[in-house]
Amino acid sequence: MATDNHENSELNPFLQMTKRLEKASSLISVDAGVYKILAEPFQELAVSIPVRMDDGSLRVFTGYRVQHSVARGPAKGGIRYSPEVNLDEVRALSAWMTWKCAVVNVPFGGGKGGIICDPRRMSQGELERLTRRYTSSLLDIIGPERDVPAPDMNTNSQTMAWFMDTYSIYTRATCTAAVTGKPIGLGGSLGRNEATGLGVAIIARESLKYKSLPSEGCTVVVQGSGNVGGLAAKFMHDMKHKVIAISDMYGGIHNPDGLDMPKVIDWLQENGKLQGFPGTTDIDNNQLLALECDVLIPAATENQITSVNAADIKAKIIVEGANGPTSDEADMILEANGVFVAPDILANAGGVTVSYFEWVQNRMGYFWEEKDVLDRMERILVDSFKDVMASSERHETSARIGAYCLAVERVAYSHEMRGMYA
Repeated sequence: MATDNHENSELNPFLQMTKRLEKASSLISVDAGVYKILAEPFQELAVSIPVRMDDGSLRVFTGYRVQHSVARGPAKGGIRYSPEVNLDEVRALSAWMTWKCAVVNVPFGGGKGGIICDPRRMSQGELERLTRRYTSSLLDIIGPERDVPAPDMNTNSQTMAWFMDTYSIYTRATCTAAVTGKPIGLGGSLGRNEATGLGVAIIARESLKYKSLPSEGCTVVVQGSGNVGGLAAKFMHDMKHKVIAISDMYGGIHNPDGLDMPKVIDWLQENGKLQGFPGTTDIDNNQLLALECDVLIPAATENQITSVNAADIKAKIIVEGANGPTSDEADMILEANGVFVAPDILANAGGVTVSYFEWVQNRMGYFWEEKDVLDRMERILVDSFKDVMASSERHETSARIGAYCLAVERVAYSHEMRGMYA
């Protein structure tokens, strides 16, 4: 498959995913034919989305939906709205969803979607019309048994409500299981908002335990202060660790004595940015990533730790809240320097785990209490961490490649048992 951009670059997320897949497949001796299936998306769709803007003009946006695998169940994955969306990114994200669902052993495959747009420059009405037209373009490939979207970067529960409503109008029946990440009153699950950030904190806790580091009082640096980074920082603070730095899209703040995370989150909500929080020093992204700390949580976007800056990382443990924040080349440098990396396909899997619970609840028509949701998620993540480390030790490799080995084994098994239709 021809790649969309940066064909020979460390910054191409699909090529980065493929490198990890190759390493894992070699270690577990995946059948050559099955490897060819796993290395390519099952299905991908590019659509033109005409939207009438508030000023009466007509704009045409480009949208994508990629289904990497449906071998273990319906495709599952978010939809992001961003000017930076490109096909290789969506391909990589869909593959990571395949591996993520397999690592935590939920019966989904991997999918992802995106629209090239800048939602910050669009009104609520324009975003609704964009979402509904995009949904109508995907009707042939989505649905609770085919492909179940969810929120991602710059999309939220309101986006999913529009998506679900449009799908339901076309199918002539209210279908809450068509998407996850919905408002609670429309079939959303309690605990879904906290799930990814809490899951990151749980994997950080298990990583500290695995590396024989203290269960309280460790220093933590978080890149990103959204629904993943901000909540992960809050939960690490609640676990009595010391969050010494956190960033948003405008920059970071640092206090070596620790940040009062509930007050920081309140400040961010009131002011729209972290900078200016009392008692802190402003730092840029490069400075933040290079701070000395016990735990670094990159929870912003892809390609943050590369061969350019990996040697500057002073953290003992990296817990990847974002998808694809670390390149394969950076992994080798980090491993040589003794840095333990809890990979994205494990560390941020709390979100898809609770999305699975939401899908199950919608299909049952019966909803669980929040404590039940989060307790179930924690059990799955703790068990999955143990499975990943056992795989890593069995194959004498890093936690990331150990996670890939575990995931690829499970997906390959499904292909082999289903057989090849010809």
